[in-house]
Amino acid sequence: MIMKIITSLIGIAGLSFATLAVAQEQQTASPAPEEKPSTTVEQATAPSPETTTTAKAPEQTTAQQKEKPAAPAANQKRPVAAKAPSSPATAPSKNMSVEATLKNNENRWEASYGAHDSSVAQSFVANDFAGVYWDGRVMNKSAVISEIKKDKDTYKSAVNERLAVYTYGPSVAVVIGTAHEKGTTKDGKPFDRAFRFTDTWMQRGSQWQCVASHVMKIKG
Repeated sequence: MIMKIITSLIGIAGLSFATLAVAQEQQTASPAPEEKPSTTVEQATAPSPETTTTAKAPEQTTAQQKEKPAAPAANQKRPVAAKAPSSPATAPSKNMSVEATLKNNENRWEASYGAHDSSVAQSFVANDFAGVYWDGRVMNKSAVISEIKKDKDTYKSAVNERLAVYTYGPSVAVVIGTAHEKGTTKDGKPFDRAFRFTDTWMQRGSQWQCVASHVMKIKG
């Protein structure tokens, strides 16, 4: 009897061990649950839109610069050259009246004596000029210009006073006035002198020229 009980217990124990072994084998054979990929890793490795845009920006700028056409040479600003000052020989404006033109010529001519500038007389005095100087000498154009060049006086002022213009037809006019000059001679002596003059002008082409003159010293 006792032997039967022992035999039964041994059989039950062996069955239990067999059942346990089978269960362990099934657990070992069952595949491990599939791991899901980390979303965090994917987000970290994915390029951000800002990085992509920043990297492409220089390429787009370079392309735009290449595509931009160069400005035409005609539209480029260039420094404008300064205008040269008007020469004393330049004809007066056509909008000026005969009286204004001749007064302007006389004032420029007298001022040229103070500046020792013979170019004004070279322009205004006609080639066939005939004049009488204040000391009685008869002067042609060459003599007038020579008188200006050899003058060694220093002028403080050389201006005209009381100019009057008389016209005789469209191309002839007479100017009467007084030239007043102040300064010092080449010896350093002061002078204050005045000359009464009568100048005859003719319009030749677009320019007025002095064809005759008479000068008289009235002061100094």
